[in-house]
Amino acid sequence: MTDQNLLHHQPAVDDCWNRIGVFGDKSCPRLERHIHCRNCEVYGAAAIALLDRYGSALERGDDDYGQGETEEMQGEQRSLLIFRLGEQWLAIATRCLAEVMPVSPIHVLPHRKNRGLLGVTNVRGTLVACLSLAELLDLEPGQDTRRSERRVIPRMLILETDSGPLVTPVDEVSGIQRIPLARIGSAKHDEKRTISRFTAGVLQWREHSITLLDDERLLQTMIGSLA
Repeated sequence: MTDQNLLHHQPAVDDCWNRIGVFGDKSCPRLERHIHCRNCEVYGAAAIALLDRYGSALERGDDDYGQGETEEMQGEQRSLLIFRLGEQWLAIATRCLAEVMPVSPIHVLPHRKNRGLLGVTNVRGTLVACLSLAELLDLEPGQDTRRSERRVIPRMLILETDSGPLVTPVDEVSGIQRIPLARIGSAKHDEKRTISRFTAGVLQWREHSITLLDDERLLQTMIGSLA
C-alpha cells in the first residue's frame, strides 16, 4: 500500500513543519522560541483541524465503512492481525490495517477531553489522530504473564477508515495469520465488559485465547470519539 493511498483522506493543511520546520530546512523564525514544531501553536492548530475533519465526516453520515468485503474475506479463511493489549490478545481483520509502524512520539493536544484520544502523531510528515484502543475497550494495563523471555517490541497500528487513517499503540504484534472460519467461535456477551460490544468472535491460536474484534463497529466508535 502506497503512502498516497494511506493518507489520501487527510485534510489539506499547510505542513510548514516539512518545509521550514524541523523536518525541512529549519528556517522558520518560530523555531528559536519553540525549539521543536510540536511545541508550536501552528502545529497544534493543524492537529485540531485534523480532528475537526473527522467530526465533519461523521456528521455527513460517513458510517458505511466496510460495506464491501473483499473476496478473500468471503472465503473459507479470514486474514487477521493478531496483537496484544496488556494481557488481552486481540485480532482484527487486515482489510482495515494500513500499516504496522514503530512507536512514534505523540503530540498531546491541550483542552481536548475526547475519550481515548491520546493526541496526534507524525506519519511521514502528516498528522494523524492517535487513540488508545485499550481505553476505548476498557482494558486493564499489564503484561502477558505467560510470555517467555523473548524480546517484545511495542508497535503502532495505522487503521484505515472512510474518514482517514487512525493510529493506535499496542503492546505487541504477533503477525498476520489466515484463520479458518471453522476455528472462529461465537463469544459470550457480558454486559459488564465494554469489549463485549466490539467482539465478533473468539478463537484459540497457539496457547492464546484471541478475541476477534468487530472492526466496523470499533472504527465507527473511534471516529465518533473524535467528533
